[in-house]
Amino acid sequence: MISDLVARAGPWSWWVLGVVLLILEIVVPGVFLFWIGLAGIATGILSLILWGSAIWPWQVQVVTFVVLSFVAVLVGRSVLKRGGTESDEPHLNQRGESLVGRVVTVTEAIENGRGRAKIGDTTWSVSGPDQPEGAKVRIVSASGSELRVEAE
Repeated sequence: MISDLVARAGPWSWWVLGVVLLILEIVVPGVFLFWIGLAGIATGILSLILWGSAIWPWQVQVVTFVVLSFVAVLVGRSVLKRGGTESDEPHLNQRGESLVGRVVTVTEAIENGRGRAKIGDTTWSVSGPDQPEGAKVRIVSASGSELRVEAE
């Protein structure tokens, strides 16, 4: 039954599958279906060359598609990891990191290494050397929602 279906569909069925997956990548972006679509097109190229030969039954075609999909996804992941670009806003979405270097005023005295400072409309936990309320401190690092400060 499956062999009849594959024989009737012909080698172009792999091309159609590849193009459908590439179109789905546009509809559902994620850069995953792209690589599998390329594997479908590659299987289609092999089908055009090997169609009708004894070494190209439907089982071999499916295994070839699966292997090519796996290889394409691995290659794609390595290409995308390598292709990182430098951002003009490296601390975007890392608010604590973007505050490093600012001088702020302590709103709750830093005692035993812990206190609070107000930055804009937010009060942040700070750690560092003991400082009285109202002292100016410089933010030297951020860890989660806590800022490390030193005396200004």
